[in-house]
Amino acid sequence: QVQLVESGGGLVQAGGSLRLSCAASGRTISDYTMGWFRRAPGKDRDFVAAINRSGGGTYYRNSMNGRFTISRDNAKNTVYLQMNNLKPDDTAAYYCAASSSSNLYTNRYNYWGQGTQVTVSS
Repeated sequence: QVQLVESGGGLVQAGGSLRLSCAASGRTISDYTMGWFRRAPGKDRDFVAAINRSGGGTYYRNSMNGRFTISRDNAKNTVYLQMNNLKPDDTAAYYCAASSSSNLYTNRYNYWGQGTQVTVSS
């Protein structure tokens, strides 16, 4: 079992930045592909970014590439999502997830956090 706890969300003005953190416990995250997802009000959950077990490979939803950066510190059992130049459309609950698959492009995630809210004002 892996427990995931997100933090770092909040209210920010358009153009601002936030860094989300996802702290894992129960098992080392070096065994997992890690991902970030988000769910905007009234919408389905969307993929944001993923990072492979070593941190050497990343994958982004097209619209995030260049603004968002996913990273991980396996020694700290933590995954991060740096979000720059935020837009009102980025307003959503952001979720961290862990996949036992070694495939960076997997859509099968086994464990999920509770989410952290990001609100971007115009």
